[in-house]
Amino acid sequence: MRCRPAGGRGGEHHQQRELVGASAAPLREDPLEVKMPFQTRRSPPATTVLVAGGAGFLGSFLCERLIGEGKRVICLDSFRTGTPENLRGLNRDPRFSFLEADVCEPLPASMKVDQIYNLACPASPRHYQADPVHTLLTSVLGARNLLELARSNHARLLQASTSEVYGDPNQHPQRESYWGNVNPVGIRACYDEGKRAAEALCFDFMRTRHVDVRVARIFNTYGPRMRADDGRIVSNLIVQALSGRPLTIYGSGQQTRSFCFVTDLIEGLARLMEVQDNPRTPINIGNSDEYTINELAQLVSKLTGSASPVVYEPLPADDPHLRRPDITFARKFLNWAPRTSIGDGLKATISWFANARQEEQPSRRMFKPVDLALQPVSVAGATG
Repeated sequence: MRCRPAGGRGGEHHQQRELVGASAAPLREDPLEVKMPFQTRRSPPATTVLVAGGAGFLGSFLCERLIGEGKRVICLDSFRTGTPENLRGLNRDPRFSFLEADVCEPLPASMKVDQIYNLACPASPRHYQADPVHTLLTSVLGARNLLELARSNHARLLQASTSEVYGDPNQHPQRESYWGNVNPVGIRACYDEGKRAAEALCFDFMRTRHVDVRVARIFNTYGPRMRADDGRIVSNLIVQALSGRPLTIYGSGQQTRSFCFVTDLIEGLARLMEVQDNPRTPINIGNSDEYTINELAQLVSKLTGSASPVVYEPLPADDPHLRRPDITFARKFLNWAPRTSIGDGLKATISWFANARQEEQPSRRMFKPVDLALQPVSVAGATG
């Protein structure tokens, strides 16, 4: 475990559809509904925030946002899937520091923080299946270590959970009250069940140890800084289209996903962290517009000008057939909904990958990222 100011490692750190939103059914009666005496420290002007997994795709955007708000940020990452390049825009900011560590290992007892974001876990099937044992331990032991740190600091913790806790759902769209349809012994279980166990741990710490925990169930997110080798459908299709290779679709392509642009997602996480009253339930954070994978491939082809043919491969085991969040609770508790259309989001992502290909170099990443200022876009037909 190494702690150093930013700049370590040689200083290299660095057509939208109408919203269909069914009202969510009331949650089951649950002990979480009982008011509890949280001992949460109020966020002072000089709030110190720990972002576990801060060198990753989502984490790096979150670190930038927090620094922009004037907060002190400690970024913790093991670089299993995150990269120093994602943080290079922060390396000279005196409010930013970096700790290279694995959340499975004990954290420094002397660390003083006001808020903790736990984003520390590989999130794409290709990466979390590469070392499934470590993936599950990261979800459970990592969450335990960060929850203990939150308890000792009277800090607020946001757990980044996932739509994968719903498995291959029998309910559509998916509401927070749905318990899911997960294969506990399948090839995705290391992630699906790891995140489900982490949620259970979070709510047990809330109930028995009075830790102020918020849980975000994140649905498919895309944008600049995605790894080209992560195996996710958006990055796969864009990289293949830009390189003139056939576009690979798994299964029939009729399975659906709901794609949320990264800056919209980060806005949702920040609102969940900062809302004063604890929702005492997981909150879906994602875009409720739904597209088939075939539709996504057609849109990527159109925006890239690609003439690549589409090839179909067998669908991986336990891959969900339907995926769309009900975001009623996010609208109600957080006054949040995504603002960026799929067209605008894909254009920004394609532009980033296109520029990155021009700077391609041997590294742990296939592409080296370039700086790109991004703001949520409000357009006609957007969902928020």
